This record gives sequence, structure tokens and C-alpha cells, in this order.
Amino acid sequence: MGRPSQPIVLNHDERDKLQLSARRAKSSQRLALRARIVLGCADGMEIAKWHGNSALPTRPVCKGRERFRRARLEGLADELRPGARARSPFAKWKQ
Repeated sequence: MGRPSQPIVLNHDERDKLQLSARRAKSSQRLALRARIVLGCADGMEIAKWHGNSALPTRPVCKGRERFRRARLEGLADELRPGARARSPFAKWKQ
């Protein structure tokens, strides 16, 4: 069912770091979710189970899995977004 995906194989160090990120209270929620997605996919969990159990749309699961597959742990971090950088409202007072 769905598109076939390449399996994710984790080494011991990657698995430890992902488990830490998924459980750590100070991790961002996005990073924790991505870590849980990758751990689930590495353990053979199907996307349909993610979708059915947690009402998680399949797009973030596919995207998170592919980002990890391409760039490993670094791929789970938020990417820079286009556009002007946010400026502090106090920037004009620094001049």
C-alpha cells in the first residue's frame, strides 16, 4: 500500500541520539516528532499506523524519513527559510 520506501538502518550512536531527542524535555517539539518518526520507520512501523494511531498526516512522515535518509541526523534540524531575516524591534536604537 502506498509508495515503496527504502529501509532506514540506524547505527547504535544514531539510535541513542534519536531516542534522547525524542524523550528530552528541552527538545523542540518538531525535532522530537521527527526523531520519533525516524525511530518508528527504522523499527519497521508503517506510515498507516502513524496516521491511524496519532492522526498524523502522511506528508510529515514521508518528509522526515527522506530528510533523515539524505542527511542523517543533520537532516532533522529545521532548514533556513527564504526571505528577509527577522529584525529586532530595538535594532534602530543600536545605531
